[in-house]
Amino acid sequence: MGLELKNPIIAGSSGMTNSVEKVVELEKAGVGAVVLKSLFEEQIQMQIHKTVTQSDPLYAYPEAEDYISNYSQEHDVAEYLSLIRGCKSKVYIPVIASINCVSKSDWISFAKKLEEAGADALELNIFILPSDPKRNGEENEQVYFDVVLSVLKEITIPLSVKISYYFSGLAKTALKLSWTGIKGMVLFNRFFSPDIDIDNFEITATNVFSSPSDISNTLRWVAMLSDRVHCDIAASTGVHDGKGAVKQMLAGAKAVQIASTLYKNGNSVIPEMLYFIDKWMNKHDFATTDKFIGKMSFRETENPAAYERVQFMKHFAGIE
Repeated sequence: MGLELKNPIIAGSSGMTNSVEKVVELEKAGVGAVVLKSLFEEQIQMQIHKTVTQSDPLYAYPEAEDYISNYSQEHDVAEYLSLIRGCKSKVYIPVIASINCVSKSDWISFAKKLEEAGADALELNIFILPSDPKRNGEENEQVYFDVVLSVLKEITIPLSVKISYYFSGLAKTALKLSWTGIKGMVLFNRFFSPDIDIDNFEITATNVFSSPSDISNTLRWVAMLSDRVHCDIAASTGVHDGKGAVKQMLAGAKAVQIASTLYKNGNSVIPEMLYFIDKWMNKHDFATTDKFIGKMSFRETENPAAYERVQFMKHFAGIE
């Protein structure tokens, strides 16, 4: 994204990056950058609504004011701006703000406030679940472009987009997004996964954290897209140790985002990852990460077809 990192390990947006104290500890542990816990579009909209109700007596219904005030007290966007300022005053690593959004609306103008607060970059975590049968794929995908282009008009700091793999044409969409002027793309965001409690008849969450086995899907697409898009790629989901980080960089990622492994193993996993990367680089005589990033990408590997192979039985047909 044009940011100079001391190493490629980024603490991804999560509860582990929601306070100045936690960000300070992450820097001490050795991360190269942090993405602050996401501010949600709904929170910004609620703050906008609150401002309207307080300034216009025609809309100042007591019930609405109570609800909005209570919501804003817990999720006041001013606290997010304060978080950015606090982090920037305490750490030297890049601090990346994050907004989780699903539409283009009034919240767009708020991006400028994040820049003014001192954020070094902004990550948009965009996901449109293609669940509405009345909307076709092009309509869903257009939202991404509408949001990105609108935000780019508001800020001068680098913009990155965190996307999913739910596209009818992922490669084409990623390429087109990279033409907009974004500086980075994160593959992929992680979603709430519903489950059903069959005794209490409730919808619950499952698979909250990723596992090392989740790396394969991201690895495939990092390798296939890193040579084609016109922006940097960061890999997310499934990176739990130094070996996973090396794999993603070999595939073409400039950096990796970690979150689940921080929850599971604590900040001590960071120096362990850095030690592994350093030891592996020495073993293979790589002086800098630039010397091996993308070495196993789609265009550089001797067997690019392996990334496109999806038929399980065909791949293992010769194994007894």
